[in-house]
Amino acid sequence: MKRFGMGRIAALAGVAAAALLAGPVAAQDAKELRMLWWGSQPRADRTFEVIDMYQEANPDVSIQGETVGWSDYWTRLATQVAGRNAPDVIQQDYRYLFEYGSRGALADMMPYRDEILALPGVSEEDLQSGMADGKLWGVNLGVNSVAMMVNATAFEEAGVRLPENGDTWAEVKELAIEVAEKSDQIDYGIEDSSGYEPAFQNWLRQRGKDLYTAEGQLAFDESDVVAWYEFWADMRDSGAAPPPDVQALDQRSIETNQVSLGNTAIGFANSNQLVGFSQINEDEIVMRVFPLVEGSTNEGHYFKPSQLLSVAASTEFPEDSMAFVNFFITDTEAGKVLDVERGVPISDQVREAIRPELDEDGLAQLEFIEGLDPYAGTLPPPPPQGAGEIDQMMISVGQQVAFGQLTPEEGAERLVSSAESILSR
Repeated sequence: MKRFGMGRIAALAGVAAAALLAGPVAAQDAKELRMLWWGSQPRADRTFEVIDMYQEANPDVSIQGETVGWSDYWTRLATQVAGRNAPDVIQQDYRYLFEYGSRGALADMMPYRDEILALPGVSEEDLQSGMADGKLWGVNLGVNSVAMMVNATAFEEAGVRLPENGDTWAEVKELAIEVAEKSDQIDYGIEDSSGYEPAFQNWLRQRGKDLYTAEGQLAFDESDVVAWYEFWADMRDSGAAPPPDVQALDQRSIETNQVSLGNTAIGFANSNQLVGFSQINEDEIVMRVFPLVEGSTNEGHYFKPSQLLSVAASTEFPEDSMAFVNFFITDTEAGKVLDVERGVPISDQVREAIRPELDEDGLAQLEFIEGLDPYAGTLPPPPPQGAGEIDQMMISVGQQVAFGQLTPEEGAERLVSSAESILSR
């Protein structure tokens, strides 16, 4: 994935000094903030535009923007935090938020709520996803959920019906096999998600389980993992999913998703990413809920904070950082620029301001979230410290099982024992 921010500006301008700013050259006495986020090129362009808007309205503040892909993001953030060089404003994920908060890396935002972080149009309920022990570690940027990204063009040209909400995994498997056999465009039907934590969680929740308990322990066991690995082994053996060397090309970004690479007709992502998928794919991309586990009456989906904005505990300018967060989330003009690329805005006033201006993909995302109730359960407990490491381990172990280096049973034992060891630290 392309990197933007400092590298992007330097490459375009060819001047090293230009990499220090995301907008016009600031005054010498400007308060210099840094913001770090992950995402695609469309997200980078939108974010830099909002940064420019804020700097124009606040000439005493200069904001340097940095962005990298998901696969590199957490390594960079961890390195910067450990090196006492944390960005002032940090894009966070629900999986990692409380780990960083509990380690003292994030500022408690509650003391700023009355004036600087007023968050007009945001309900107290919407803030709960960023709170723990009475402290506000991050403010939700928008609401999303996991979704299947379906190449409608590939299905239509192959003469195969599109997957529909309410289809079971067995039905989606048959559709994946059929579209792979009949399409001249793609070689496989559905990406291999054996190492994709959100897909595993959705499947677990439909089976009455989850990733973690409220006490921060594993909520699944080895038998669940064995069943999951065997399920995806059957997908690969049937030709529905690609072999591991093809799936390994996916680096957890929109650009490297198997749908965007042209290898499969179905991929898995988050609903807010439809905008990015549509902008880099010529084919029509539509969203569907994850397939259902046959016979289950449990909801696998939930309304998830797409990302959250946090402020580093080490910032020299906490008030300015909080003010920028408030602007980013609740300013209606900023909302029109950001659109729904980061999820459906949590601010009522922003949501209503952008609704008339949403394009087809934006409306599709809004309608997806508004129609998710039959498939959505409660928000799971906050992931415990170490959950991010376990997520990365799931990718690694899933690949080892897919390549035949481990049996499903061996992979399950390694994943569970290693995850329990991480959680016990």
